[in-house]
Amino acid sequence: MQEEDEKNLIPDRKKEDSIIRKVACYSLAVNAFLVIVKLYLAWVSGSLALQADAINSFIDIFASLALIAGIWLSCLKSSKFPYGLYKIENFVSIFIAFLVFLTAWEILIKAIYEDSTALTISGWVLLAVAGLVSVPYLLGTYEVKIGKKYNSPGLIADGKQHKVDVLSTMVVFFALFAQYFGIPVDSIGAIIVAGFIAYSGWEILKDSMKTLLDASIDYKTRDLIKSAINSDPVVICTKELNARNSGRYIFVEAIVNMKKTDLSKAHLASERIESKIRNLVPNVERVVIHYEPKERSYIRYAVPLENREGDLSLHFGEAPYFGILDFNFDEAKFLRKEILQNPAVGLERQKGIRSAEFLLKHKPDLVFSKQKLTGKSAEYVFESAGILVRVTDACNISVLIKKIESELEQRKEGEESPSL
Repeated sequence: MQEEDEKNLIPDRKKEDSIIRKVACYSLAVNAFLVIVKLYLAWVSGSLALQADAINSFIDIFASLALIAGIWLSCLKSSKFPYGLYKIENFVSIFIAFLVFLTAWEILIKAIYEDSTALTISGWVLLAVAGLVSVPYLLGTYEVKIGKKYNSPGLIADGKQHKVDVLSTMVVFFALFAQYFGIPVDSIGAIIVAGFIAYSGWEILKDSMKTLLDASIDYKTRDLIKSAINSDPVVICTKELNARNSGRYIFVEAIVNMKKTDLSKAHLASERIESKIRNLVPNVERVVIHYEPKERSYIRYAVPLENREGDLSLHFGEAPYFGILDFNFDEAKFLRKEILQNPAVGLERQKGIRSAEFLLKHKPDLVFSKQKLTGKSAEYVFESAGILVRVTDACNISVLIKKIESELEQRKEGEESPSL
């Protein structure tokens, strides 16, 4: 089943890769346009701040080319790299970060050593620069949105860089605006732009290094994966959970304590868990579940109830309440009782299956019913989860508790179990 799931993911992966490459090409085209316009404006005006901004966009061209190459290489498969080449995207992000640092340094050097006091700015240059402000913002916002949707670190890095370009272009505009009125702040504006660019590079470098060093995924995603594992009816607890990013994909490995059961049922439980994780968390490349059987000191029963007083319901799906009963298996003693309201009782359809799914969250080992569930949807739900279903003639939960205690006592003494 796992192989089938991986095969089904291939068309989606190809579609995602195609979308990411297309957006990266958009970035390349826009960067080329910005470089041409900014270089022309810098040549006409002689503004150092505008030259710095043009250099920034020119470096962006190489960053976009590196991004496209990184995305293409990360999709390649090789027997020498069984975990894929996904981290190439992170290397590309680091390359982008160092290009950003280089840009900041070049701008800083020029701002310190060049004189801009005699600079004269035309009004139309101001208007042109103002028109350029929105271009990197729109592109960066779009790139980050697509990058987060498909979990592409390279695309997110490129998008963040473009969004920082908005601030740098705004600084350039205000510097030129002041210069227009004879206030010589062009070099100061260039230094501020260099600071913005350097900060952007640090953010990109930091995020990429975390992935390359196999840092754990964010807490929110990790908790989501853990809840998916613990929600399975045969899982007692998650003993250990490790998850890491590789490029835009996630690798999950967990050691899980399960109820003592046969290997086939444990394997089915692992497949259920994997499927649920993939449904909850995007871009999961691989899930490895190591299951360990664990003895429990108690056994849990569930039974449909007609009322809170404990009368057993004749109908499973239409029961207003369910009783949860815990017994100490070794000592054959009743431990606790909990009455739960059935959230599916008001539904017009699928009451049985929804009631069964509700009970699975409370992980019973055995479910009692006044009538046979043979051929009904609830039975299929319990059967797939490895939960036994038995018919009882008890009319009240108190009577059922005594019968269970009697059966457990006889099992303890090695006698044959009576029919409940």
